Amino acid sequence: MEFNLMSIITLLIGTFLGIIIFNILYIIKKKNIEEKANKLLNDAIKEAEKKKLDAMMKFKEESYRLKQEADKKIKERKNELKENEERLLQRENNLDKREEMLQSRSLVLDKKDDDLLLKQKELQEKDLKMDELLKEEIEKLENISKLTKQKAHDLIMKKVEEDITSEIVEYIKQEEAEAKLIAHEKAKNLIVTAMQRYANDVTSEQTISTINLPNDEMKGRLIGREGRNIRAIESVTGVDLIIDDTPEVIVISSFDPLRREIARITIESLIKDGRIHPTRIEELYQKVVEDMNTKITEIGNNTIYELGINKIDPELVNLIGKLQFRTSYGQNALQHSIEVANLCGLMAAELGENINLAKRAGLLHDIGKSIDYEIEGSHVELGVNIAKRFKEDDVVINSIASHHGDTAQKSIIAVLVQIADTLSAARPGARNDSLENYVKRLEQLEDIGNSFDGVEKTYAMQAGRDLRVMVKPNEVDEAKSYKLARDIKDKIEAEMQYPGTIKITVIRETRVQEEAR
Repeated sequence: MEFNLMSIITLLIGTFLGIIIFNILYIIKKKNIEEKANKLLNDAIKEAEKKKLDAMMKFKEESYRLKQEADKKIKERKNELKENEERLLQRENNLDKREEMLQSRSLVLDKKDDDLLLKQKELQEKDLKMDELLKEEIEKLENISKLTKQKAHDLIMKKVEEDITSEIVEYIKQEEAEAKLIAHEKAKNLIVTAMQRYANDVTSEQTISTINLPNDEMKGRLIGREGRNIRAIESVTGVDLIIDDTPEVIVISSFDPLRREIARITIESLIKDGRIHPTRIEELYQKVVEDMNTKITEIGNNTIYELGINKIDPELVNLIGKLQFRTSYGQNALQHSIEVANLCGLMAAELGENINLAKRAGLLHDIGKSIDYEIEGSHVELGVNIAKRFKEDDVVINSIASHHGDTAQKSIIAVLVQIADTLSAARPGARNDSLENYVKRLEQLEDIGNSFDGVEKTYAMQAGRDLRVMVKPNEVDEAKSYKLARDIKDKIEAEMQYPGTIKITVIRETRVQEEAR
């Protein structure tokens, strides 16, 4: 029992001492913490004051720098204002001086005006006196010469006119001879150069095509029972089939190359297919027509690609392709247009003109021929309408309108198109002119020459390239012969269409005959 009590007392004493020691340690630790906290607080305050001082120093330095810059700018601005003020003062002084000069000049001009008015009055008075004296002199001259003023004027003018006419004719003759010589040489060199640089084979389109048959039995199949197949072919294609005794050959005849080509492809397809009857003929014909439209567009695209022409409407490209199947006097229209385009491009290059525009005008100059068998009107009018519809350049439109001389040419390119068209048409073998057209052209030439007064007889020679005009020497003198040649030239150009050039020669021959007895 005593042991337990002692244990409890000892435990209580130990607990009390532990609490006392814990409190002492807590107080010591708390004191240390407060000292550290105070130290940290003091350090923070010192650091803050230090940063505050640094910030104040930087602020003062920046303020000083900004003040210095502001002072500098203000000083510069003051200097500028001072300079501007000085310039304004100088300008005001100059204006004042100029105003003084203008005032003095105005006074001088006023004085001159007054002097001029006085002189003008004096001149008017002198003119009046001169008119009176001139009237008196004229009256004296009329009395002496027994001629009125009007009659004397008419006589003098007539004499002057006669003298001047002969001089003018002689001058024109000399100038024309010199100009023709120079122009002929330059034009010849230019055209020869263009023709040398462009050379193309001349091919003549015919009105017939031949088809080779595998055997003569095929002729009978093409003719059909009682001729129904051949009638169907001719009715559908619009061509004539000539089947004669020539072995293994039939002939397609048509003046329309497009129809002839479609018929040829249709018949060749029938021969390969072997089924020849009216229904099959119509089916193959429709297919060939569709394929031909594609082929025409392809021909047009190839043409503009070869010539280097771009930005052409697809519908216009199709019309260009159709020229492949049009002819003029046996000359293929597309080949002719390509040749004209190339010649125009070469000559434009020599003259420094727009080459692409010249080629475009040359290619489209006969575009009206692609539809002249579908629509009424000349190919020139149709071509102009087509060019306007597709918004072609004014130079191209004028070139189309003027390439046969129907309209005045407004550009160098239009002249080049007419020259190239003439060159292409006049090349040997290029065209097959019919005898009837040839005779009509010669008769028209002679009729034009004979239509002028003083012409005795006109002869068309050298296939219409040379016109000899015989005049009556007692009615047409030497001066009038030059004018007559020019008038005949103008009338031929106005009324006729012809390839190449026509030389007009006026012959005035005087024969004096006497008999000695």
